[in-house]
Formats: sequence, structure tokens, C-alpha cells
Amino acid sequence: MTMQTSMAAAPAIPAVQARRAMMDFGGAEPALVDVDLTLEEGEFLSIVGPSGCGKSTLLKLISGLERPSGGEILVRGNPVTETPAGIGFMFQRDALLPWATVRQNIEVGLECGGFPRQARDARVEELLEFTGLKRFGDYYPSALSGGMRQRVALCRILAYAPDIYLMDEPFGALDAQTKVLMGQELLKIWSRYRKGIIFVTHDIEEAVSLSDRVVVMTGRPGRVKSQYRIDLPRPRDARQVRREPRFHEFVEAIWNDIMGSTQND
Repeated sequence: MTMQTSMAAAPAIPAVQARRAMMDFGGAEPALVDVDLTLEEGEFLSIVGPSGCGKSTLLKLISGLERPSGGEILVRGNPVTETPAGIGFMFQRDALLPWATVRQNIEVGLECGGFPRQARDARVEELLEFTGLKRFGDYYPSALSGGMRQRVALCRILAYAPDIYLMDEPFGALDAQTKVLMGQELLKIWSRYRKGIIFVTHDIEEAVSLSDRVVVMTGRPGRVKSQYRIDLPRPRDARQVRREPRFHEFVEAIWNDIMGSTQND
């Protein structure tokens, strides 16, 4: 007779973890207080909340662009003291280089990273093909629509294959139709690469249509108020899912949550 012993698997280390994170810029009240938040590997997480609640500030803490006044930020279990390797940051403004073509804009990160020319060219062509931008490779940003410019910005961070994407209202300046189409494009990219995403938005429908989980923050000083596990089926179509009754239930619940937070401030 043999005896078998089993050991419980060690819990997975989150891709990102905020522990009682605080940010105080020296004003009348802090921007963030006691923020606890995790991003699991490969998870799509959206953050919503009233204007000025510290959503963008939290992304800056995670990226290492700002240092917390208190608490700590961990990326894969390591305290963030500078910009961690493997993080891609996408802002609302695409920040494309106006004097560079689409190909050259996508190539920037690879060139700075010391990738050889052949590898750079192959990666850029792969992304142009995947995102439907191939025939626009020699265009300059001024010749592109807002949605196409954001697609180029997405390609630019995809090019160097980060493990975690931080996205600060990347589609906020787009019209409603283009925003939904870009959301679908992002879902296609996420489904292919399965990298963790923290997506900040003011648009509750956008958050629900894209995410595995939605975090609601209070008004300033920002804290995590509540979280919603979005159990809508995947693969998910960012347009078709908006017809689902369950989708509207989530949107209404999160809307009421944010409004309650605003009225209580």
C-alpha cells in the first residue's frame, strides 16, 4: 500500500496588485486613499467612476510614472519603484509622430529596444496585416481618421509585446460608432494575445461590453467601492452583446452605483 500526499497549489501571483495605495498631491484632500485592487494574468479589467476620482492617477502609479504617497503597488509580486518591464501604456491622445509614417510609428518601440531590422520589419508587417492597416503603412497620421490613428497607437504598443496593457480612455475622443468598432478591434487583439488589460473609461456600456470585471471607484478621494464580475459569454462581440438583457442589467447596476457615490460625496 502506498500513501500519497497532496499539496495545495500555491495561489497565483496577480499581474498587478495595489495594497492600500494612497496618492496625495498636497491639496485639500488626497486623490486616492486605501485603494486595494488586483489584475489577474490575462484578465480584462475596467475601472469606472466619477470624474476626478483618481482613475488615471492609479494607472500612473502602476506604470511607475508616479510614486504612491502610501501603501504599495506590485507588478508580478515586485514593488514598483520605476517603470516595470513589460508594461504598455496607451493614452486618450494617440501621440503619433506626425513626421513618421504608420510603419515608422509602429516601429519606434522596436527600434528603441534594439531589435534587428529584419525582426522589426516582420513584426510591423504582421501587425499591419492583423489590424487591417496594411495598405495604409506609408500614410502619415494627418491622413488618417481618429479610429485609424488609435489602431496605429494600438499596434505601436503591441509591437514590443508587453505583458500588461494600461489604457487611459483610449477611445474617449472618438464618435460613438467608431468607439464600438475600436472596442471590437481591442477584443480581437485581447482574444489573440490574452494579456492583462486595465482599461479606464467614463463609458459604462464600453466597460461592460469589453471586460471580465468592472471596478467602481468612489468620488475623490478615490477608493474602490464595488466590483462586478461580468459573466457575459465569450468570445464576445462588442456590438451584439449590447442587445443582451443581462448587459443592460449590469449597466444599470453600475450606473446606480456611481450615481450613489456622486450624491454621497
